[in-house]
Amino acid sequence: MRIERTPSGSYRVRQQYNKKRYIVTFDHKPNQMEIIEAFNAKIKKAPVRARMTFQTACEEYISIKENVLSVRTIREYKLYINRYPEWFVKKMIDQIEQNDIQKCVNELSSTLSPKTVRCLHGFISAVLRTFRPDMVIYTTLPQKKRTEPYIPTQEEVKRILEYTKEHAPHFYVPIVLACYGLRRSEIMAITASDIDNTLLHINKALVENSEGEWIVKSTKTEMSTRELYIPKDIADQIRKQGYAYRGGAQSITNYLRRTQIALNMPQFSLHKLRHYFASVLASQGVPDADIMALGGWKTDTVMKTVYRHAMSAKTDEGKRNISALIESDILPE
Repeated sequence: MRIERTPSGSYRVRQQYNKKRYIVTFDHKPNQMEIIEAFNAKIKKAPVRARMTFQTACEEYISIKENVLSVRTIREYKLYINRYPEWFVKKMIDQIEQNDIQKCVNELSSTLSPKTVRCLHGFISAVLRTFRPDMVIYTTLPQKKRTEPYIPTQEEVKRILEYTKEHAPHFYVPIVLACYGLRRSEIMAITASDIDNTLLHINKALVENSEGEWIVKSTKTEMSTRELYIPKDIADQIRKQGYAYRGGAQSITNYLRRTQIALNMPQFSLHKLRHYFASVLASQGVPDADIMALGGWKTDTVMKTVYRHAMSAKTDEGKRNISALIESDILPE
């Protein structure tokens, strides 16, 4: 959405919705949230708003939110539409009642996990709150399943790194970085320019958008932009080749699975190495706030499921000590 300055000094934004052009004006330069709220208020007055199918409402909702939600969230929302029963997505939104939502959730629950069903129901609620703000939703959702996240052992991590260094060295750097708490998307975006001696600047991610294109964007949350020290040989390798990893995202996952089978060990995803990262620091008494900062977590919800101890290391020297601690625990001798 383009913001235009008018001759009178006000600001104007134009947006097409349901084949009709709407214009909103402001006496100040608006932010994205103000624009969305203004268009929502304006479009709500149009009776045609409720005369659309749930699928069309989903598509309109995504269009309205496209500039303020993450690329990954937009991609997931577009995929959600195909997961609902056909009868539900074709239903006019002004005819959707609570029993329709409950029936839809019941059908989804027969084949999908409680977590997935809750996500799909959350999207239904968000769409209906936008197009039918007066509707009260009180769906009974499937009970959450309590699961304990798998935490790889130090021995498992060392075996994987030793095997990788010998048999598939191009996967060695990304797996080591995962042991330092980096997400796969962050690893794939790292270039030589992100290395300052042995200090790694994590400030972007490589993600797939809804058109299947891989694009570089900002990190997952504002807390994900961070710095940490990594081993010198890893920093040197990144500088030498110009990147941390060059290849398909799924290739790392597939390689890790094959390696775990070859080593006859439990199978876990690359993301579980973030759990390992947190557990190593926690076992040495590093405090929650420091682990959150180094791992780029916005809250401690996930971390509290993988460790229970705390200690302090907030200074630059502390970060160096933490790096040495991780390196001594995960890297093969």
